[in-house]
Amino acid sequence: IEQPTFPKITEMCVKMIRRVNDEEGIKKLVNETFQKLWFTPTPHHDKEAMTRKILNITDVVAACRDTGYDWFEQLLQNLLKSEEDASYKPVKKACTQLVDNLVEHILKYEESLSDSDNKGVNSGRLVACITTLFLFSKIRPQLMVKHAMTMQPYLTTKCSTQNDFMVICNVAKILELVVPLMEHPSETFLATIEEDLMKLIIKYGMTVVQHCVSCLGAVVNKVTQNYKFVWACFNRYYGALSKLKSQHQEDPNSTIVTANKPALLRSLFTVGALCRHFDFDQEDFKGNSKVNIKDKVLELLMYFTKHSDEEVQTKAIIGLGFAFIQHPSLMFEQEVKTLYNSILSDRNCSVNLKIQVLKNLQTYLQEEDTRMQQADRDWKKVAKQEDLKEMGDISSGMSSSIMQLYLKQVLEAFFHTQSSVRHFALNVIALTLNQGLIHPVQCVPYLIAMGTDPEPSMRNKADQQLVEIDKKYAGFIHMKAVAGMKMSYQVQQAINTCPKDPVRGFRHDESSSALCSHLYSMIRGNRQHRRAFLISLLNLFDDTAKTEVNMLLYIADNLACFPYQTQEEPLFIMHHIDITLSVSGSNLLQSFKESMVKDKKKERKPSSDEETESDSNSGSESESEEEASKPRRLRKRVDSDSDSDEENDINAVMKCLPENSAPLIEFANVSQGILLLLMLKQHLKNLCGFSDSKIQKYSPSESAKVYDKAINRKTGVHFHPKQTLDFLRSDMANSKITEEVKRSIVKQYLDFKLLMEHLDPDEEEEDGEVSASTNARNKAITSLLGGGSPKNNAAETEDDESDGEDRGGGTSGVRRR
Repeated sequence: IEQPTFPKITEMCVKMIRRVNDEEGIKKLVNETFQKLWFTPTPHHDKEAMTRKILNITDVVAACRDTGYDWFEQLLQNLLKSEEDASYKPVKKACTQLVDNLVEHILKYEESLSDSDNKGVNSGRLVACITTLFLFSKIRPQLMVKHAMTMQPYLTTKCSTQNDFMVICNVAKILELVVPLMEHPSETFLATIEEDLMKLIIKYGMTVVQHCVSCLGAVVNKVTQNYKFVWACFNRYYGALSKLKSQHQEDPNSTIVTANKPALLRSLFTVGALCRHFDFDQEDFKGNSKVNIKDKVLELLMYFTKHSDEEVQTKAIIGLGFAFIQHPSLMFEQEVKTLYNSILSDRNCSVNLKIQVLKNLQTYLQEEDTRMQQADRDWKKVAKQEDLKEMGDISSGMSSSIMQLYLKQVLEAFFHTQSSVRHFALNVIALTLNQGLIHPVQCVPYLIAMGTDPEPSMRNKADQQLVEIDKKYAGFIHMKAVAGMKMSYQVQQAINTCPKDPVRGFRHDESSSALCSHLYSMIRGNRQHRRAFLISLLNLFDDTAKTEVNMLLYIADNLACFPYQTQEEPLFIMHHIDITLSVSGSNLLQSFKESMVKDKKKERKPSSDEETESDSNSGSESESEEEASKPRRLRKRVDSDSDSDEENDINAVMKCLPENSAPLIEFANVSQGILLLLMLKQHLKNLCGFSDSKIQKYSPSESAKVYDKAINRKTGVHFHPKQTLDFLRSDMANSKITEEVKRSIVKQYLDFKLLMEHLDPDEEEEDGEVSASTNARNKAITSLLGGGSPKNNAAETEDDESDGEDRGGGTSGVRRR
């Protein structure tokens, strides 16, 4: 307002106006700002200010061409609504001024063009002006009634550039809204519009056809009732389709069929578009004929959905989508159900067809929504006389039944590799939920999964839906949270472009936030829900749960990166990790012991010689490893006499291994869950800077206030479970087991054994003993995690090396953040 010539004004307006749907405070500011800037009446003599205002608005509209204009409509609606009951209506007056001046501006602009040399070129400015007029007509079509005659000639624009098409489409959209409101329009004016539209329908492409048929629908149905005119056009295309069908039936490969492909595509699209806006089964169209037009059209379009050419299939499905808007009951037909569901659920089906089916459902729901809103508005006008609201219910019942039919397949489309398929599936689900057509609980896990999508716009949309559901139905989110986490892993698997790389559970950007962080932040407020959720996730690591290793890695990633706020949250997790470790760990050791072959040493002398040979071949590495485990064995013997010393010795254990290596692989597989939990505990300890004693003292039954302090997160602490990543990358579960790998698994077993013996530090022992036990525990952890703990890194270097070697060159896997 102060500096109207500042070059960045447009950009500033665009950024501000997009916040029009934000929380109340911001919304109010945006509304006030633009009311001052645009929607305050300008004094009549100040032509310059008016022109500036028009240029500013059209610049902003032009700048938002790609992102959509919802904000403009929202802003206008907010402002006009706020003054509905006021006697003085400045916004309404300003809108009238703006519209009148925009029309004047366009005419002047045309004159200046005709005087100059570049005649007939429609620039971006004209498109922006006409688009702005359309946005005004959309909210208040009355403003444009007196200008309809001025707009009509633009339908005859010669089309050569993208801008020309934009002009035609927007003019058609304006006339569609405005003509039905005109009082006694002249016959010639209406006839000219009908003819212009028909010429455009016959001549130009999809977008133009769509808008022109829509406009023709409004003019013919609401004003002229010139049904014969439309019927002739319909018959022309319908006849062409029937003829092409019979030719195709005779010989699908004939040259005539190929030569007529453009005509076929146009006919499929136009027949569909006409059926969307006109009900040809009315007597006004077909007279006394007994033929059922909608079934005939369905049969024709269905025939071409089985065509070998994908482009023809797509156009036929578009046509079907149009026809279903006029006759939704057709979607219950068995052949339509089979077609839609097979396209959506078939993995090998083309992406374009999937997207088109989803778009059809989306358009149908949008049209239903518009229809319902209109019915509501009409109802309010007559509500005084009527006493029952029957109008809207029938159609909403219909759309609800339709969505129940296709819901499962649409939800399953969330697991598609292509983001465009996921995008349209999410749109359909959002519309369905907003109209309340299905019970939301079945969508919750899928929405949680979509909240992990790599594209921010989709994440936000899914999260928004979850917030809405949570407002209306408390507890639904918590109830489906674990199922949602598992599904989000499936979505990530589908998106994962490189199958060699394990799926990770955090974002690979500077925030490295958990993929399911929004879900956690929704649950964390309720202590009971939060704890139940965390315990359910930790239970998946239990050896009896048989969860696949990559999913455990994904969940551990999330648990490592969740947005914890109080100390209670990570401490609770660590407390439960200890419980799970003591149970699962001892089960694991037990099953490994049971699989070992006892007292067969004497019989297996020859084979053990071979093994010893191969052991000595593996060189100094294993010797250093032996050295490293010697003092440990001595200490072990002091601690537990029951175990015979050869069982602890790597070589001795190697000799006791059974012929069948399945138990070894099983051990390596199951141990990943326990390793991940150890890693997770270590990570949380480092991240939050907790001491061992603090973790030990924690009790979940303590009152909430004790651990309500905020967490001081350390920076640069990253969760990198190297062992599990190597295990997954080398695909150990399916690969052949070498001596090297066997040794590493046995070593892991011995480290585990040591850890289990020192899991609970005994408070009663004398000080020296405690430190030895704690020391042993930390040493075992460090060794198991490949140097994960910062405490004993120096002491454990030999172990680290041997570990890296034994994992079949796993260290060569590039270290991923």
